[in-house]
Amino acid sequence: MNSTILIMIIGMAVVTYIPRLIPFVMFQGKELPPFVQAVLKNVPYATLGALIVPGIFLINEDIMYGIIGAVVACIVAYLGANVIVVVISAIAALSVYSWIFG
Repeated sequence: MNSTILIMIIGMAVVTYIPRLIPFVMFQGKELPPFVQAVLKNVPYATLGALIVPGIFLINEDIMYGIIGAVVACIVAYLGANVIVVVISAIAALSVYSWIFG
């Protein structure tokens, strides 16, 4: 392996690790205000939404393809199904849609 590549990998590891380590060191043993805790609890949902929503509209030329998959997945998830069942149901719905309109 080239030494330049190894240095780049180590550099990327350090750059990734430091931002994750700093909050643990700074806030160790401290209690955050309730408002900040509430905001931080919603960060994973906001991030997931930011990653998924554009994909819904850009997955295919037919915008209904993504909308149907998202609606089916949301309904099945709302009913309390397992994640695997949600994914399989969305795939099945889109397969039927592709078969009928494709």
